[in-house]
Amino acid sequence: MVAKTMSSNGAELTHKEILRYSRHLLMPEVGLDGQSKLKESSVLIIGTGGLGSPVAMYLAAAGVGRIGLVDFDVVDFTNLQRQIIHGTSTLGERKVYSAQARMLDINPEVQVDIYDEPFTSENAFRIAEPYDVIVDGTDNFPTRYLVNDLSVLTGKPNVYGSIFRFEGQLSVFWAERGPCYRCLFPEPPPPGLVPSCAEGGVFGVLPGTIGALQATEALKLLLDIGEPMIGRLLLFDALEMSFDELRLKKNPNCRVCSENPEVTELIDYEAFCGVPGHDEEAGQLPSEWEIEPTELAQRLERGERVRLIDVREPHELDISRIEGAELFPLGGLAASLHEFDSADEMVIFCKSGSRSARAVELLAGAGFRKLKNLRGGINAWAREVDSSLPLY
Repeated sequence: MVAKTMSSNGAELTHKEILRYSRHLLMPEVGLDGQSKLKESSVLIIGTGGLGSPVAMYLAAAGVGRIGLVDFDVVDFTNLQRQIIHGTSTLGERKVYSAQARMLDINPEVQVDIYDEPFTSENAFRIAEPYDVIVDGTDNFPTRYLVNDLSVLTGKPNVYGSIFRFEGQLSVFWAERGPCYRCLFPEPPPPGLVPSCAEGGVFGVLPGTIGALQATEALKLLLDIGEPMIGRLLLFDALEMSFDELRLKKNPNCRVCSENPEVTELIDYEAFCGVPGHDEEAGQLPSEWEIEPTELAQRLERGERVRLIDVREPHELDISRIEGAELFPLGGLAASLHEFDSADEMVIFCKSGSRSARAVELLAGAGFRKLKNLRGGINAWAREVDSSLPLY
């Protein structure tokens, strides 16, 4: 028979659990009642990447009784620099299974539900229904707006975090008590304006910092202790090691959380944001605007005159480069149009095809027609043509 102790709220902790959580029980803000409350609580984590990794591990370690994980990706070698819930031994595995195994290794006393599927308007209500708190560990705008609207429509708090390069943000959006994400950002940025982490990079420890803060806020909400980040936005700069805080106000004309909302159901968020609902690296151009690496290599071997335009950042040349290519970083491309000749055949490339696809669209809009986007970018070139180049 397993020995158990009853808290004043009726939940039971085994003697083994009391020992596991003893450092929590020693704090009057948590105590036996608080730990029992955590055992009866549930959290849904959207994404098991950089932010989701520390959130999932800390919530499991803290004894949150039921944790849901939503992701539909596999563990990739490039993830391991920051997504610490995964490891070399789980490369190629579905992320939700890799994360679940690590969490249960940390704490087999918790229940970990997995949803190995995209988080969409069609399944969001079904997936979120059993959970008390939603943690947003996403890396794209469509899912971020979806999580926000779901939070508003269900009345559940949304623990928000975002990261880019050396900077992070944190808040708690709970429309019943303060502003929502749309109060701060009514409309998404124009497609392509904000680069993804795959394009711009992210400091490996940064998601650990922001993710740990998200886990902190989730636990505070579940325990009903302290002052949650409702109506406040935390800005973190890792290079300066500085924290700044902005006060947020509810927008009385917010399209989703005002008294007369326009948005009363979940919508098509990819159409709303104009970008895919995941960290998309591949170009999104019609096939006639793209060229395969092997085809480009054959054309160059035949001596055909092709102008190679590299739209990456200068520091990326230290990693890999294609001989003969000219560097025109995407951010300054519009100001350099006078340096191009519409009579030239041009092949545009970047790391993986996303930035160069936007460059092709920009050049085509300026009247250039002899354009091709190198499908898969210089990484595809390294895989299919020149294996001496590294992948990154």
